[in-house]
Amino acid sequence: MVENIISAAFPDFVYTGTDDFKDSTDAKNQMLEWVGHNSNFYAHTALHDFEAWLLPYWPTIQALAKHDRSAPGSSPETVNHQKPPSYWIKEIFSLGSRKKDYNKPIDDKAISKKNDLMIAIQACPELKDFVNRIISLCGRTEIS
Repeated sequence: MVENIISAAFPDFVYTGTDDFKDSTDAKNQMLEWVGHNSNFYAHTALHDFEAWLLPYWPTIQALAKHDRSAPGSSPETVNHQKPPSYWIKEIFSLGSRKKDYNKPIDDKAISKKNDLMIAIQACPELKDFVNRIISLCGRTEIS
């Protein structure tokens, strides 16, 4: 379920590789300026990288990696610690006994497929905002 929403919404990611923005609000405001505050444009961000939205599923990541390393933090969208969430996932896979390196498209799909999207939505405010935008544009009641 998660992979369907994410792949439909993010055919391409924009990663600046710089510290151009002080936080997600600053990044969204800058995007709105770039497009001239176009009412058909909805700015959303994924802090650090998409894999932050997979961190709430750490028990699944541990099972797939075959390693019991503890989760990198309790607030998934703020995990970075000088390495973004994808590096944390890559590292647990390399430490685990699975004997396969982390493969982003395959393993991200396996992680998300086994879990309820609502878990990540409730743990990740930026994801919740993004999903609620989609829901509101469809004329439905947003997730509280």
